[in-house]
Formats: sequence, structure tokens, C-alpha cells
Amino acid sequence: MTDSVALISVEVAYALPEKQRVLAIEVEDGTSVAEAAKQSGMTREFPDLDWNDAKFGIFGKAVRNADVEPVKAGDRIEIYRPLIIDPKQARANRAAKAAEKAKAGS
Repeated sequence: MTDSVALISVEVAYALPEKQRVLAIEVEDGTSVAEAAKQSGMTREFPDLDWNDAKFGIFGKAVRNADVEPVKAGDRIEIYRPLIIDPKQARANRAAKAAEKAKAGS
């Protein structure tokens, strides 16, 4: 009698502004979120993807410890890019620009 390994199906998603991919893969039951993402082969599509800086989520919800948390069948793992600018700073910049535009229009 042989020990069979249960495989589960998950999706792995990554996006840049100009290119997006969602790959369907099968991994062993118990595989961590980070390991499943790495097994997806996403670096073939995105060679500059840096696993050291990558953050992960499942269906839009951040995963705190992706190296330990196991995936479940049907999960969509999302690989998040590092932020270019702090969202608070981006909002402040937009508000300042809008105020400047409103002042110029008065």
C-alpha cells in the first residue's frame, strides 16, 4: 500500500500596472501560502518579483505569517507589490494639489 499525497487546487495572482496573471496550480495539502506562491512559477512571468519583499493575501485579506499559514482548496493567493508611496502621503499630496487648484480658480 502506498501513501498518497492529497493535492488541492489554488490560484496565485500577481499584477503590475501593465500586466496581470492568475495561475491555477495544484499543491500538496498543508503547503504554506508563501510556498504555494513560489511553486506557482510566477517568476517566469515576472522575473523581477522579489520573494523577500513580497506580502501575501487570500481573497484580499492580508496573511500575517505566510510561511506558516496553510492554503485551503480554492484559495486565491495574491502577491502584493511593495508600495511606491505611503497612502497617507499620497492623500496629502492630492489634497494639497486640489487646494492649490481651487485657489488658482478663485
